[in-house]
Amino acid sequence: MESKAEYGAPPPNYNDATQPPGYQGTPGQPPYPTAPSGAGYPPGAAYPPGAGYPPGAGPGVPAAQPPVVVQTVYMQPSQQFGFQPVQTTCPGCNQMVLTRVSYTPGALTWLSCGGLFFIGCVFGCCLIPFCVDGLQDADHYCPNCGRHISSCRRL
Repeated sequence: MESKAEYGAPPPNYNDATQPPGYQGTPGQPPYPTAPSGAGYPPGAAYPPGAGYPPGAGPGVPAAQPPVVVQTVYMQPSQQFGFQPVQTTCPGCNQMVLTRVSYTPGALTWLSCGGLFFIGCVFGCCLIPFCVDGLQDADHYCPNCGRHISSCRRL
């Protein structure tokens, strides 16, 4: 069995350390916060300088705060798209445009066709609702970039 002298002297006790010049603390208190039990230090021992703190921080040194990121969000007021062209700002190219309207058959078109078929318009007259823009849904597109902006449904 080896003697304790081979390992050297035990580390100094931080509770017995002298206070630094200009220290205004309470006499008899250690200059650093004391270690909690089970932290690998003797009970009541003080942390060594900087222990448990990120690099460049410690007791009395404020930790660096991450920079604050400000994000500006522009909200466009909701706009009602009808069945006629509307002047709006395109979300694709950010230009003020008058929308291009494309009419497509929707639920009202098909119901009108079925209604005409049941009342006896079976020889092609039941297809008239597919030629009337007032019975179809409207899709709004940007004339510059071609992006779909909105849709307006009859039913």
